[in-house]
Amino acid sequence: MSLKIKLVSFVLCPFVQRSVILLREKQIDFDLEYISLDEPPEWFLRLSPTGKVPLMLVNDSVLFESSVILDFLDESFSPRLHPVDILKRAQHKSWIEYGSTLLMGMHAMAVATDHKTFIEKKESFEKEIERLDEPLKAGLFGEAEVFTLVDAAIAPLFMRLDYHQQFNPEGEVQMPAALSLWAQRLLKRPSVQASVVDDFSVRYKDFLLEKKSWLPTRTG
Repeated sequence: MSLKIKLVSFVLCPFVQRSVILLREKQIDFDLEYISLDEPPEWFLRLSPTGKVPLMLVNDSVLFESSVILDFLDESFSPRLHPVDILKRAQHKSWIEYGSTLLMGMHAMAVATDHKTFIEKKESFEKEIERLDEPLKAGLFGEAEVFTLVDAAIAPLFMRLDYHQQFNPEGEVQMPAALSLWAQRLLKRPSVQASVVDDFSVRYKDFLLEKKSWLPTRTG
């Protein structure tokens, strides 16, 4: 059966970006529509029970929640990127969920409105992201030769962290060496680079400025 896929997104949403990365990795045709979450269209509110993105339309059916969408795409289109081993697959899903926690921690750090709060949030975030180091070095995920759904889920986080240090040298998050190498590999991947709009960095910086974030001001 032919599947017509349409993603509905906020232009800066990292959770939708996960799906775009996976769609591009699998070379699946899809449509992408950006909406404003401040003034969402009525049709979106009718379809989305949470009022949030990502939302994916598959023919006449509606899917939501990024991890569910990732699973659906992986099960529906080759090649399968989740591990075959049941336990390892469950571990990957666990770390994808932890990636969502990291995205929320990163966001709290990014929108901090003063230097002191930013530093506090950054120190807390550095402890959280360091938890990825042990499973990464154990070879659970992050291998250069094998792209997985964990890669798709974590890449949007690394992209935003990279922009943070471009906006402000103090925005650099300290990570173990293995994590830094993983981030560099993912950010060079064509599917990751093509998963956002061309002027993403400008839009992201403007978003932070609108939130009165300290990060892009370069002041202490």
